Amino acid sequence: MQISVENTSDIGRKLTIEVPEEKIQAEVDTRLKSLARRVKVDGFRPGKVPPRIVRQRFGKQVREEVVYDLISSGLREAIESRELKIAGEPKITPTELAEGKGLKFEAELEVYPEIELAAIEELEIAKPVCEVTEADVEAMIEKLREQKKTWQTVDRPAQEGDKVTLTFEALRDGEPVGEGKVEHFEVELGAGKMIPGFEDKLIGARAGDHLEFELTFPEDYHDEDLAGKTVLFKVDVEKVEEGRLPQVDAEFVKEYGVESGDVEEFRREVRANLERQLHTALKERIKERVLDALFEKNPIPVPEGLVKQEMQRALQPLAEALKQNPQLLEQLPLDNLKESARKRVALGLLLAEVIRANDLKADPDKVREAVEELAQNYEDPQAVVEWVYDNPEQLSQIESQVLEERAIEWILEHAKVTEEPVKFQDLINQQQQQAA
Repeated sequence: MQISVENTSDIGRKLTIEVPEEKIQAEVDTRLKSLARRVKVDGFRPGKVPPRIVRQRFGKQVREEVVYDLISSGLREAIESRELKIAGEPKITPTELAEGKGLKFEAELEVYPEIELAAIEELEIAKPVCEVTEADVEAMIEKLREQKKTWQTVDRPAQEGDKVTLTFEALRDGEPVGEGKVEHFEVELGAGKMIPGFEDKLIGARAGDHLEFELTFPEDYHDEDLAGKTVLFKVDVEKVEEGRLPQVDAEFVKEYGVESGDVEEFRREVRANLERQLHTALKERIKERVLDALFEKNPIPVPEGLVKQEMQRALQPLAEALKQNPQLLEQLPLDNLKESARKRVALGLLLAEVIRANDLKADPDKVREAVEELAQNYEDPQAVVEWVYDNPEQLSQIESQVLEERAIEWILEHAKVTEEPVKFQDLINQQQQQAA
């Protein structure tokens, strides 16, 4: 067998593989002889079918099977003999299949890039630092009070913060928009859930008032038929309600699980929850900063096959929706998704090289901590811990996560790190935006 390798790019390879006709015929003959011993042909006893008849009836099929197997084994031998670390599936193109002329085929494939990392000491990383303040605790308690807000009908003009119940219809060129009249619709003034200007028009209105006003929908409104269009709203105000916030007292804190009714204990629990939230958010932001710095300092070619696989993984949660409505695919920002997938693949390769080059290992104690932390989300944590350790695949996933965290720590230990103070709420807001 003859093998030649052509470099088509930094990571692209084209293999040309030739198998002589003699090797093909020898394998075909061997298989036909084996077949002759067990094949049944009318007019002949089993095992007594003449070789000419066996070849005539089964020769073409057997040759096709031999060629298929030789392509597979030939490609495998070529990859192993040239020590190629392939990424993704090869594209195989037969160029010579005719009987009597042997076999010749080409395989286009990609290999993993050879990575020479930039000095980690050259990476500049701004590490966010943050503490939970009393103001943060107060802000969270206010949010919890908002969740328990009650509403009381008032006989006065509506003002910001009130809830207004109304019936309205929207008309464009005299024709109803959407499903027509909307009844008993609740609007909290100042919440910003209606199109710009709608809530402002309700300020000062009282129960029983009838309002008519025109508003223009934003140009980027999700309904293209209404985007940028002016619509007449006819509104009947049914009720104006004022929000009443509960006092932070024993009864209130018991509703949030503090059975003792101790307000100070409640405040301590609120702070502890915020600090856990902060720990997670800081960890994610620091990791993001480290990976961005690593990515920017180490441009590498990325195998398209791996990008495609990563794209498929990213779209997997949408598989059922796309199956039912294929048009959704046209609405997805595929270019952005592909670039994100490319970056994730590149970072995976770069982190793997950091781990390999520095002989980093997953600390068994850290792995145990990660398993136990995961197990706390279930009714029987100990059973989950035992299950993970009894399942090598699950355990391997957690070990990989711990090893990745170790690589992040190692980079932070060796890079140029400066501290960047950030506010708790800013950090949480960004985390929520990225998760959306």
